[in-house]
Amino acid sequence: MAVPQPDAALGGDAIEQLVQAYRSRSLMLFVGAGVSMSLGLPSWHELVDHMAEELGFDPEEFRGYGSELTLAEFYRIAKGQIGPLRSWMDREWHSGAYDIANSRIHALIARAEFDLIYTTNYDRWIEKAFEHHGKPYLKITGVGDLSAVCGDSTQIVKFHGDFDDDTSLVLDESSFFERLEFESPLDIKLRADVLGRSVLFIGYSLSDINIRYLFFKLSKLWRQAPHGVPQPVSFIFSTRPNPVQEAALAQWNIRMIAADGDDPAESLERLMTRLVEATPARPRAAAAAGKA
Repeated sequence: MAVPQPDAALGGDAIEQLVQAYRSRSLMLFVGAGVSMSLGLPSWHELVDHMAEELGFDPEEFRGYGSELTLAEFYRIAKGQIGPLRSWMDREWHSGAYDIANSRIHALIARAEFDLIYTTNYDRWIEKAFEHHGKPYLKITGVGDLSAVCGDSTQIVKFHGDFDDDTSLVLDESSFFERLEFESPLDIKLRADVLGRSVLFIGYSLSDINIRYLFFKLSKLWRQAPHGVPQPVSFIFSTRPNPVQEAALAQWNIRMIAADGDDPAESLERLMTRLVEATPARPRAAAAAGKA
């Protein structure tokens, strides 16, 4: 059976479209767990093993009892709070074993001229990269942070929460279901931010239901925009070509940019380097004023 092809109306080369969106300052970045994993941070698999050990279960047996979100839900119920798990994650993910100076992808994220960076990662490595490279930023975890927004600093929006606030973490099943309602202050901000902008997703698995649901919701937001406002093309970096996923994403006006070699990490670095070298056409403050 022939695989349906993405809508030809998208047209042009995806990377050239991406670069043009970046140069016009109409591109925002969405960063997933794959970027943090490049530092060597523990995976969800290791996190589940830690929960099992704390709760007195055999890790292999524990993994068979439910999804990762359900297991985290059980941990919260058993412990009465998510705090101990958050504390362990914070210690493990920010130990001296990791050196942000050695992460080229984090350096490229910090050096790029993005006005807006959203991330579903709880860790602080994007913020640490900005600090290491002397780049101004504003971390946003809730509506109270919005009053400090200025045109000269990149907004780093912690969409699934931050280790500094247990209540902000989207980590267990209940918090994930609340996120699906798409009505929190950060959801409202996202709805405003995506209108008129393209999005580049990096560090995400195409099979991740979280990100696929986000694609679906963003597509609905764009379709509900005022008449005559076109939906910008968005992009996702994939570790390998996948014609099935490419066709599925095209219905949401998302173009796939697949790794162009055997090493996906190096391919992503080449893509981000291309953006860093494409100097935006407008200064940051002017771009911010134009969107106000």
